Amino acid sequence: MNYSKDMERCIAFIEAHIKEKITALDVAQELGYSRYHFCRVFSSCKGMSVTEYIRHRRLSLGAVEMLKGRKIIDIALDYGFETHNGFTKAFRKAFHYSPTQYMARMAGYKEAKNTFEIGGYMMKPMIIKKDAFKVAGYGIQTNIEGTNYTRDIASFWSYYEGENLESKMYEILNPPKHGEVGLCVPSSEKGNVTYLLGVIVEDFSKITEDMLTVEVPEAQYAVFTTPPVDTSQDEEQKEFAEMIKATWKYIFEEWFKESGYSYDESKLDFEFYDERCHGRVDTVMEIYVPIKKL
Repeated sequence: MNYSKDMERCIAFIEAHIKEKITALDVAQELGYSRYHFCRVFSSCKGMSVTEYIRHRRLSLGAVEMLKGRKIIDIALDYGFETHNGFTKAFRKAFHYSPTQYMARMAGYKEAKNTFEIGGYMMKPMIIKKDAFKVAGYGIQTNIEGTNYTRDIASFWSYYEGENLESKMYEILNPPKHGEVGLCVPSSEKGNVTYLLGVIVEDFSKITEDMLTVEVPEAQYAVFTTPPVDTSQDEEQKEFAEMIKATWKYIFEEWFKESGYSYDESKLDFEFYDERCHGRVDTVMEIYVPIKKL
């Protein structure tokens, strides 16, 4: 059964009541579902529980309020958090930064959102070591032959007009955490590659015959956060896609020159998309580039 229309109604209801004490039962009743059936459908379609989604949306909207200069305590109370501390802990758990660290990484956005230059503060990566993990999802065939820059196919998802692969894989794979991985898998010697849009899974026991799987090895990464763009009114997210490609270009044509690192060709690079890349004024994503010391 196609639940897309009901999910649209559900999200619209949540957005309209986001500052109120809404529960999963409230949303289920709005759609005419039982609580149990609604929670099962929502989790399958969105990759997280409705409670988790509401919390993430409140934190995301709270982040937007921070960019406008509002005090954290006022934002916390506005979005249903009883204390500054409670909001800060939830924010860190969701986005891996405290509100203060987040604002530091967003420094300069408010003043220069229309002229944000690649190479500014946001392009200072975190250097981390990440354990091996498994990805399962769907492959989109494309071709890079004749292009000057192989990562021009990054963010290829934004131009894909086929089936809603994101909802489909969440429903089937039910990953432990929300977040999509995008990586390129070579498929021939003629420049063809498969762009794999997947999720991180514990094992491959739930995959179907039309899915692809990749085991990403342990590696040291430079993790870049793209400069923020406003996608709140842009359903096609074209500006976001262009920013992703520009960031890839900056990494390989500029950053590596002065970094003291080289690209580790024995590992895999990938894109990571979470709740920070869905319809926000500060839409961002992360690019993981495997590195080794020169």
